[in-house]
Amino acid sequence: MMFDRRLITHLNWPLLLLVCLLAGLGIANLYSATSSWTTAALPVYLKQTYWLGLGLMIAVIICLVDYRHLEYLSFPLYATTLGLLLLVLVAGKTTMGATRWINLGGFNLQPSEIMKIVIILAFARYFSEKAHVRGLSLKELAIPGLLLGVPAGLIMKQPDLGTALLVIFIGGSMALFAGIRRSAMIWLGSGGAFAMAGGWFFLHDYQKRRILTFLNPERDPLGAGYHIIQSKIAVGSGGIRGFGFMKGTQSQLSFLPERHTDFAFSVFAEEWGFLGCLLLLFLYLLVVLWGLYIAQKAGDRFGMFIAFGVTAMLFWHIVVNLGMVIGLLPVVGAPLPLFSYGGTSMITTMIGIGLLLNVSMRRFTF
Repeated sequence: MMFDRRLITHLNWPLLLLVCLLAGLGIANLYSATSSWTTAALPVYLKQTYWLGLGLMIAVIICLVDYRHLEYLSFPLYATTLGLLLLVLVAGKTTMGATRWINLGGFNLQPSEIMKIVIILAFARYFSEKAHVRGLSLKELAIPGLLLGVPAGLIMKQPDLGTALLVIFIGGSMALFAGIRRSAMIWLGSGGAFAMAGGWFFLHDYQKRRILTFLNPERDPLGAGYHIIQSKIAVGSGGIRGFGFMKGTQSQLSFLPERHTDFAFSVFAEEWGFLGCLLLLFLYLLVVLWGLYIAQKAGDRFGMFIAFGVTAMLFWHIVVNLGMVIGLLPVVGAPLPLFSYGGTSMITTMIGIGLLLNVSMRRFTF
């Protein structure tokens, strides 16, 4: 199908510029967070810049293809990604006790990240075809439950509890958006409560330590609780206005671990304070509201569910990461979209942004 040049006039430029602004702030924050590092390798902030450029290229390519074609590819893509998750367990690359990657020679593929996008497409197709005025029954939720449960279980086996929970949150949000009957909600709520109680016995030892540390970080201040304690010190010491760019003590003196990935927000909070955090949160709020607006104005149900699913993905990443760095949630390794360093995270986020732009620019073609 030829690309209609008239679609360029409908491209959501404000959303694209907002995404670039957030990514730019993230790169500047990475520059500050890693300024004290001495290494011959390419600096982290430059790597993130390259990943952003690649992500923008992928987003543009996604815009060239009508998203409605993805409806027929959604289940084949799901089956392929599920096969990759199985391959990870058989022949995956193990790093720091976790087997999450497939080595493709110079590039490590993380199928669990791909599943975040693929589950959105699969659920968008299913829920766009299954609509009920009273909401979906427990029986009608069996298939999406299976579609969600199998990859989540495989991701937990890697083990990667954070990504598995995010996949579940994305799928669960889309199911709620599709509508669930009250009786089904009661059954699901009861089952979820039992699963949470019994799930403790299936967690790895380090995952149990993370939860216990979340409840009481001071129980191991120099071990499992060190990350969250230093993060809370960094966030709190920023005060109202912060110390200023590249002047934070926790980050510049290397007290704060993982300050370029999971705890990038802690660096920003220390340097720019409460007012800077309010501005950053406002920018993220705009992205989420824009995504919901695109879902509301979509030309068809499939596009509506895609837009909502991508928005849910961004929302839950933001909530889990911010809750994690200020001690409201356990540390599960969820990056802050467009802000934390990570090539896979950046590409996944930009694929989602590309899908949002795609749905937005084609709402006039129906």
